[in-house]
Amino acid sequence: MKKNTCILNWGDTSLEMLSSRALFLPQTRELLISDIHLGKGEYFQINGIPLTNNSDEQNLLRIKKIVKKQNPNKLIILGDLFHSKYSISENLKRRVELLAETLKIKIELIVGNHDVGCKVKNISFLDFKRSNNCIFSHEPIGKYEHNILNICGHYHPKIYLKNSQDKLSFRCFALNEKDNILYLPAF
Repeated sequence: MKKNTCILNWGDTSLEMLSSRALFLPQTRELLISDIHLGKGEYFQINGIPLTNNSDEQNLLRIKKIVKKQNPNKLIILGDLFHSKYSISENLKRRVELLAETLKIKIELIVGNHDVGCKVKNISFLDFKRSNNCIFSHEPIGKYEHNILNICGHYHPKIYLKNSQDKLSFRCFALNEKDNILYLPAF
């Protein structure tokens, strides 16, 4: 097994859950991430809440690093690339539009609830996508077929560890075997 990777086999599909909060499908060379929420700092600032906005640059750098390391054919974002259509600055829009060219791969966005009304070039916008025995969506779509795994985001799963003095939370993948759903952590 690769370091910093947990492998889940779903039928004949191998899913590599990466510590970088990304999912890699080696057979199709698809890299999946979810819930990046670019522009979140700007959105809160517009609404009078002081929040730094340097996380956008850090997230774009993380994406570039993961793509370089995994060398996928395609980057698929399972929704909420942006936090709001009202928080997309021209600078952020330009950087996102150049991302596919910079990474030299195709980028597909499964539209999430925060992406509604967001318009950028060089990224394909989809409602959902089927790949082998998986279906990608932003929110769970319910049990599709008995052997099809729905891979989605939206819920930002976490695990909590606590004792009498402290409580820690960690982003994680979450598998609902009953309904065939794998939730990706927020990026």
